[in-house]
Amino acid sequence: MQLEGKKAIVTGSGQGIGKAIALELARRGADITVCDLNPETADQTARDVEALGRTALAIPVDVADSKAVEKAVEQSYRQFGRIDILVNNAGWDKIQPFVDTEPEFWDKVIAINLKGVLNFSHATCKRMMERKEGKIVSIASDAGRVGSLGETVYAGAKGGIIAFTKSLAREMARFGIHVNCVCPGPTDTDLFREQPEKVRVALERAIPFRRVAKPEEIARAVTFFASPVSDYVTGQVLSVSGGLTMVG
Repeated sequence: MQLEGKKAIVTGSGQGIGKAIALELARRGADITVCDLNPETADQTARDVEALGRTALAIPVDVADSKAVEKAVEQSYRQFGRIDILVNNAGWDKIQPFVDTEPEFWDKVIAINLKGVLNFSHATCKRMMERKEGKIVSIASDAGRVGSLGETVYAGAKGGIIAFTKSLAREMARFGIHVNCVCPGPTDTDLFREQPEKVRVALERAIPFRRVAKPEEIARAVTFFASPVSDYVTGQVLSVSGGLTMVG
């Protein structure tokens, strides 16, 4: 699954799954535009990409701000001359009962998790359509496939990403653009570590492999969709959950 010379944008790649994706794509030969709300973590990921011998560009950007996203995509295009791969990874949530949440919270969750995907896909598709090729991979969640206790709004937004992926794949196929989706299950990230120990233990016991995913394992699934290996695959949703969910 080599990506030598490919140019990729990875959102939310300052840490966690996003950083793992950026580094995995770089190891495979891609140059990376690191987009993250936090300038410091974006810069660090960019340095780590460069340490792998690839070129990196760090851009602080709020994925929910459509104008800022347009500027970021334009900056990436000017730097690298094209965009071969877009990975919509940026996301955010706070686990709590739906009845305890307020509309301001809903707006934030939807803006980051769903609107961010729309913003970057819209800005990037136009560039990819000119060349009639490209790979778009969005990170949804198994919460969007089967639901998740305490993540109701988040699950709704991630379910939106799944439906958006399938619909965009149909629109973009005639332009040679592939659009797919990866749905992680519980993964060893800061958000997971913030959960009460009893919740973490219960999740680990529920997973057939008896452990949560490593960010690098999610990154490998993304690399499959980003690489030529998946050139006849579009509109698909891949669950990477250690068997926790097995819904068809």
